[in-house]
Amino acid sequence: MTHDEPTPHRGAEIRTRDLTDPNGARYQAAPRPVAQRSIPHRYLRPVPATLREIIDEVDALLEPGRFEDYGPNGLQVPGRAEVATIATGVSAHLELFQLAAAENADLLLVHHGIFWGTGPGPVDEQLKRRLQVLFDADISLAAYHLPLDAHLELGNNALLARALGAEELRPFALHRGEPIGVIAELPDGSMAARELFGRTREVTAREPLIFDAGPERVRRVAIVSGAGADYLGEAAAAGAEAFITGEPAERSMAQARELGLHFVAAGHYATETFGVRRLGEHLAKRFELRHAFLDVPNPV
Repeated sequence: MTHDEPTPHRGAEIRTRDLTDPNGARYQAAPRPVAQRSIPHRYLRPVPATLREIIDEVDALLEPGRFEDYGPNGLQVPGRAEVATIATGVSAHLELFQLAAAENADLLLVHHGIFWGTGPGPVDEQLKRRLQVLFDADISLAAYHLPLDAHLELGNNALLARALGAEELRPFALHRGEPIGVIAELPDGSMAARELFGRTREVTAREPLIFDAGPERVRRVAIVSGAGADYLGEAAAAGAEAFITGEPAERSMAQARELGLHFVAAGHYATETFGVRRLGEHLAKRFELRHAFLDVPNPV
């Protein structure tokens, strides 16, 4: 190679494309970033990252040990020891695993893992089919649930709040002693409720269920992604005029009306795409990996 020739890079020019399969799944694939532009020099690597390095990085960032969660966080299924391609998605299931295999992913990171409760139990036919795809493709599976809701930089709630234009985020919604949501001030002192509803519709790419029971303008919004309806009363007590979550409970309409605040259910899936995708982007830069976010939209 002469001094006049450009320095070769492991990655390709970043591009995003929408693909559709017969089942209606859409996903976006982004080849590895150009190293010199996105990764500090000390992070450039001559060899692929190891699975252990990546899991250690995520554990250090999200601190899963702080949370009493509904299932195990971290590595759930081990695969290849080295990782060049990472895929991310919201929920672990057969279709997502098949898409990860088609992407030649070495590691699949999800928000909702394949194991709940205390961890692996009896393997039925459905779980066998799911695991078989991972085993055949030698894909590792890691899951981070509440830690990926709570994080103030990479978390679902903080990212959704910032996408809505919110400012001055602070932790909110205690789950067994640890906050998992955020409460935030809206820009310019307040925002018209109708504008907030419209922004929510835009950033989640779905029509939200709205109980329009609050004031015309909203100064403070509380957010708990996914199944966070139980925090509606806490949101009102914290001075929020609007509460955004993923899915409603049957009692949510009456509660919102009696408490005098807006209740917005923007979809369990739709409110939880933000964190895992941003985590994948972070790891792609940190370890010079190729990253693909796999979107299997769920109307719930």
